[in-house]
Order: sequence, then C-alpha cells, then structure tokens
Amino acid sequence: MNQEKYNDLLLDKFDISLLAALQKDAHATHQQVGEQIHLSASQVSRRIQRLETTGIIRRYVALLDPAALGLGVRAMSYVTLSRHGGDEGSAFEREIIAIPEVLDGYSVAGESDYVLQIVAADLGVLSESVLRKIMRIKGVANIRSNIVLNCIKSSTELPLGHIGRGDGVARKVRIAG
Repeated sequence: MNQEKYNDLLLDKFDISLLAALQKDAHATHQQVGEQIHLSASQVSRRIQRLETTGIIRRYVALLDPAALGLGVRAMSYVTLSRHGGDEGSAFEREIIAIPEVLDGYSVAGESDYVLQIVAADLGVLSESVLRKIMRIKGVANIRSNIVLNCIKSSTELPLGHIGRGDGVARKVRIAG
C-alpha cells in the first residue's frame, strides 16, 4: 500500500492570488504577476520557487487546441476489467499510460473500473486504432464509450476559494513530503 507522508504548508492571500494568476497565464513575467497581486517581482519569484519546491506547482504547459491539430473526436470511455484481483489492474494502467491518445485515465468506483478521456482524428481512428488497442489489453472485459458532441466547459484552473476566504488568514494545505 502506498504510504505517503504529508506536511502542512501555510498559504496566505498572496500565495493564493499568485496561484490564481499563474493558472490564468503561466507565461506572465514575475513583474506582471506582481503588479496584479501587489508584490514585487522578487517576492513573486521567491514564492513561486517555494510553491515549485513543495510540489504545489507541478509543471508549466502550453494548452493546445485539439481540433486545430486535427484531433476532432473526443470520447469518454468506461472500461471494465474481467477480474479485480491479480495484476490485471497494474498491467492495464501500464498499457494505458503508453497510449498517447488517452489524455486522462482514472481508476474509479462504480459501474466501471476506469474512465478514460481519449482524442482521435476521426471516428475510424478512434474505433480501429485506439479502442481496438485498449480491447487487446489483457483483462479488459468491456469498453463503453460516449462521443463528445460539444464541449460545454473545459478548464485546467483548480478552484482556490476553499483555501482563501478573503479574511487575510493563512490556510494550511497538505503536500506530499
């Protein structure tokens, strides 16, 4: 069993504002962010370094438009394994990680064992290449997919309101340590 240690880290209103600003535009300079949240560029730099070191900021990415890159089909696929004991789950997870069309994969409780978010160029590629590849993974009993017709909301910004309540008091968050 995975036994992670956690440490508490205090985040004040500036940290929370900094995280919110970086989620909106991680490409902004420290000076630009500092102007938004009323800190100097050097203070912003020190806070960012601390947030990176503690793992709250994991990495920076460029968000690409899948449709503009020819990936016009998105599916949510629900995978059920034939057995829940043994190595089937671990083997499935290793295989899924290696499939680039699978953007997100979640082990879940409920009717399915896994939920996958998949992108593909078209329905043929989704069916013939991606889903067939997943069906061939040892232990997969069933795949049920829903094709996304229209994206109503897509965000990478985490809600931070539960941490900062506007009263200026620093809040503890748990980080793996």
